Amino acid sequence: MNFVEHVIGSEKIYDGAIINVEKQTVRLPNGEQAFREVVHHSGAVGVLALTHDNQMILEKQWRAPIGKTTIEIPAGKVDSRDTNFHHAVIRELNEEIRYVPRTVKRLAGFYSSVGFCDEYMQLYLAEDLQPVEDELPRDKGEFLEIIKKPLPEAVEMVANGEIEDAKTIMAIQHWQLMQK
Repeated sequence: MNFVEHVIGSEKIYDGAIINVEKQTVRLPNGEQAFREVVHHSGAVGVLALTHDNQMILEKQWRAPIGKTTIEIPAGKVDSRDTNFHHAVIRELNEEIRYVPRTVKRLAGFYSSVGFCDEYMQLYLAEDLQPVEDELPRDKGEFLEIIKKPLPEAVEMVANGEIEDAKTIMAIQHWQLMQK
């Protein structure tokens, strides 16, 4: 079966600093028309940052879209300051947790929510962390509490609902697989 939808028109709804929103008119595979609201995003990185004593670094922060505090891995969007995803990893770790990794490895890439958004995130492993010499400023309005957890505690935090963030759950699952 052919699933391809063809965009026959589009209207910009919003152009912002983090996202752009577009309303598309599409022709469906059966010839009918429909509308799609699409959020465009520049891409992002998430980082499983492991300390020398084998703990993951997590961040506690407020997330306005869900109206509560979350616990997440360090992450952020790829923007004009970055030459590529790898550079974004180094920058984000400096800004958020104040470490620079000596080892960075790509683990996976995924779309965060394909039902409405084209955000593509790449998940990385960062090890051999060293304190940064020159701290980059955090994003305006970004307030973080840094915490460290060993794998069993991180797994328990997922099981009991303390960690609900998809990229963080994926990072913890990768970490579990790395132990086998």
